[in-house]
Amino acid sequence: MLSQTTEYALRAMSHLAYVPDGLVSTGELAEFTKVPSNYLAKVLQLLAKAGLVTGRRGVGGGYRLSRPSDEITMLDVINAIDPIRPIASCPLGLENHSGALCPLHRRLDEAARVVIAMFDGITLKDVLSEPGRARPLCDTEMTKKVELTFDKS
Repeated sequence: MLSQTTEYALRAMSHLAYVPDGLVSTGELAEFTKVPSNYLAKVLQLLAKAGLVTGRRGVGGGYRLSRPSDEITMLDVINAIDPIRPIASCPLGLENHSGALCPLHRRLDEAARVVIAMFDGITLKDVLSEPGRARPLCDTEMTKKVELTFDKS
C-alpha cells in the first residue's frame, strides 16, 4: 500500500523520535533503519523540504525532528514522500462520470479517505509508546541501546 520510499521515511522518523534531543548522522540512521545510506540521504532531503526534520552539516552534524514527536503524524510523513490522495473526479476523464464517481472509483475514494483519517490520527509518539507491543526497529542492537536512553527520559 505504501511505497518503499515512504516505508524508509517512516523508519527514519521513528528512529529520530527515539532521540528527540540529539542529532543523528545519516550513516547512523542508515544503520539503525537498514536503509541504504545514499537513498536515505534523498529521503531526508524530502523530509527536510516538508519541514519535518532539520539537519546540520559537518562534524557532529546530523538530523533531528523539527518538532516534537506528538506533533508529527504518520500522515505528515506519508504526505512528504508519496501522498495518499482521494479521488476527486473520474481518473479516466469520462464525460458520463462528470459530477459523480463510478462505483469502482467511489469505493477506492472511500478507502483512501479511511486510510488518510487513520494515519492522520497516529503520531510518532503514539507509534513509539504503544503498550504491549515491540517497538519499531526493535531487532537491532543499536535500537536496544537507544531504548535504554529513551526509557530513562
